[in-house]
Amino acid sequence: MRSELKGTGVALVTPFREDLSPDIPALRKLVRHVIEGGVDYLVALGTTAESATLAPGEKAAVLRVIAEENDGRLPLVAGIGGNNTLSVAAEMESANLDGYDAILSVSPYYSRPTQEGIYQHFKYLAHRAPLPIVMYNVPARTGSNMLPETVARLARDCQGIVGIKEACGDIAQIHTLIDAVPRDFLVISGDDLTAVPTVLAGGVGVISVLGQALPVEFSIMIRQGLAGESGPATDLSESLRPLIGLIFREGNPAGVKMLLSQLGICRPEVRLPLMAASAELSRDLDTFMTAFLREKV
Repeated sequence: MRSELKGTGVALVTPFREDLSPDIPALRKLVRHVIEGGVDYLVALGTTAESATLAPGEKAAVLRVIAEENDGRLPLVAGIGGNNTLSVAAEMESANLDGYDAILSVSPYYSRPTQEGIYQHFKYLAHRAPLPIVMYNVPARTGSNMLPETVARLARDCQGIVGIKEACGDIAQIHTLIDAVPRDFLVISGDDLTAVPTVLAGGVGVISVLGQALPVEFSIMIRQGLAGESGPATDLSESLRPLIGLIFREGNPAGVKMLLSQLGICRPEVRLPLMAASAELSRDLDTFMTAFLREKV
């Protein structure tokens, strides 16, 4: 399984209809779009999926539909996390994960546990999860930073923990992390802006937001980085930097949903407390994409 979660993974949005119910046909269309675009694996029910606003039945439906549409073509990762350790473990044990290869689980948010608390949380989950766990460090959302020494300790002590999606945004910490963990432990960028620097430092790829809108370009960029082609990978990353800024300007996934809407894949609706992308952001996205596509011709 470890070898499969390399390259470009995409954190899929949950498309909604105008009435904010899940749009299942649009979700199937999105899955086809990213598979045909050459990505390496799919992530369901991450932050980008607005999983915090989905009811249990909706989460189950999203997992099932993605697995059905994927039909065994790519590895699948299911997002299951939270700050109630016992509840997260119960959800992992009860979820229908047929067709899935791993679980992505965020470091406990809001509670701001100590490093020992983070360690014990993931150790508890590792002994109960039905699939390998990829941890997720995203300090900007959780309020606490999972330090490299904590990650390395878990990597050594828990066979069921196989990697980390690292979104600390600090390339120095990422270098320290890669040096600290075992060689077969997966260090995956959780930030589109640090994807190429992470890969060039020895990471194995990215779980991307933008990659679902531009799967071809993002997949090419990460493959270049993994092949050591630092120049082309960095150049492509720099060309996408303004777009990455745009899709996060009004929060995730409002920006990428508007971009997907402009590409004809799904509607731009998000659920409260998020707001759909503004008309100004929509215009800026359209302006960028028009110029970007013109340059490709």
